[in-house]
Amino acid sequence: MPRFVMGRTTADPGSQPGSTKPAWRRIPVFLFLVLLLTGCAGEAPYDLILKGGTIYDGSGGAPVVADIGIRADTLAAIGDLQGKAAERTIDVTGLAVAPGFIDLHVHLDPILSHSDCQSHLRQGVTTSLGGPDGTSPWPFGSFLDSLEQLGVGMNVAYLIGHNTVRRNIMELENRAPTAGELEQMKTHVAQAMQEGAFGISTGLKYLPGSFSATEEVVALSAVAAQAGGIYTSHLREEGLDIFHSVEEAIRISREAGIRVVLTHHKVIGKPMWGKSAQTLAMVDAAVEEGLDVRIDQYPYNASYTGISVLIPAWARAGGQEAFLQRLDDPITRDSIQRGIVFNILNDRGGEDLERIQFAKVSWMPELEGKTLAYWCRQRGLDPTPENGAFLVSEAQANGGASCVFFAMDESDVQRIMQHPLTMIASDGRLVWPGEGHPHPRWYGTFPRVLGHYVRDIKLLSLEEAIYKMTALPARTLNLADRGLLKPGMKADITVFDPATVKDLATFEAPHQYPEGIPYVLVNGQVAIDQGRFMDLRAGQVLRKPAGKE
Repeated sequence: MPRFVMGRTTADPGSQPGSTKPAWRRIPVFLFLVLLLTGCAGEAPYDLILKGGTIYDGSGGAPVVADIGIRADTLAAIGDLQGKAAERTIDVTGLAVAPGFIDLHVHLDPILSHSDCQSHLRQGVTTSLGGPDGTSPWPFGSFLDSLEQLGVGMNVAYLIGHNTVRRNIMELENRAPTAGELEQMKTHVAQAMQEGAFGISTGLKYLPGSFSATEEVVALSAVAAQAGGIYTSHLREEGLDIFHSVEEAIRISREAGIRVVLTHHKVIGKPMWGKSAQTLAMVDAAVEEGLDVRIDQYPYNASYTGISVLIPAWARAGGQEAFLQRLDDPITRDSIQRGIVFNILNDRGGEDLERIQFAKVSWMPELEGKTLAYWCRQRGLDPTPENGAFLVSEAQANGGASCVFFAMDESDVQRIMQHPLTMIASDGRLVWPGEGHPHPRWYGTFPRVLGHYVRDIKLLSLEEAIYKMTALPARTLNLADRGLLKPGMKADITVFDPATVKDLATFEAPHQYPEGIPYVLVNGQVAIDQGRFMDLRAGQVLRKPAGKE
């Protein structure tokens, strides 16, 4: 018998050079065990094989027909796996097999009650980035801890919101921060980055972000940049002043040294239709300069936000009570009304009250799905911009409402989508059927691109569309183990039928899941199985490692 001394083997005389014992008997025992276990691992069966699919690996390259083998949460092999053992084999012949879609702009606010994430999983989305438009959870780290304990249906990551941080320190005050207040905000951003935030978001169109100067945003973005984070921006204006707003985002990238995403990029209001050609040229010029500027976009010509977007920001400074006091003053009220009329004619209103559709109205749910013009007529008023402005103020006084705004032009949507740095993102919200009258993007963003823009009008190739949904957003977030199909990556996979994939949600009937996506895998588990939602809570709460990439 061999004797083990300080990790070395003292062999018996028969194992000395010249011994006739077999070679394997001359291998140290510990090394023999390592080789034995390694060999066994190489022959271990797969948990799942996806057989015969047309694989689009996410890189934008041409597809190949092959099998995929999965062990635990990892893609283990791609190739001919004929004869290999597996706990389960799914024949996906004739179907497209892609990385799970990554949505860079999701309002995950309802996730504590909608943690199954069904409305996103059914679109093929396996990873979503929350905390957009300047609003995020706080305290940050403890919220992520609570999500991990709850369990989530898809992978989720978060940004820290500038509006949330500013409101924590300054409430809704319309002024610049003091030096001390700015330091407090920087501390909050640094804390969130340390706790796993992937960057910072702003909502410069919304309160209190609209009260901030560019210098404040640069200072906070620099803190996120030092930790390797990104910056996503709801621009200060997306209508008449969009050029200055795009330039502001580019300036923030330059001065803070940060990757910038122009989020849900669009051009709002009839006077600006067609101007996306100039905004995209500005992005190209910034990239030529050496800046890292990117875009995300939802594939619809209507936006969704609070009706307060039609009200001048100054009128809402200080919160709801201050707004109501201003309405009580005839002179101030007249200024507010003129500001709303201007926005109806030149911005979100699209010059027509029929273009403003109520989506969620807690104080008058019967308005949901109806237009501002309808409400005017119901009240015995002509649907003029002036009467519309009066009812907008009334709606806000009652607590506000969410609306769909048909104020975009399809030619701009298509031009932005074709830009090589544009990613697909829903700007959606987790939802259950029957909740309000939401924007159809909450249910249909990704299948709409695959069905309408790829198959029907051939605006994009399938390879290009998948790249915009997978590898490009993964690179934007520096996710090293997602966004591509190759061995060693996490097994987040979406299987769909290119011939039938389609969004069914409409502006008239939004509560409809898409069709043509029979399988969705999250970390190797089949969350959508033959079109059935399995409610596995297989997602992970992703935290960006602390420190710069």
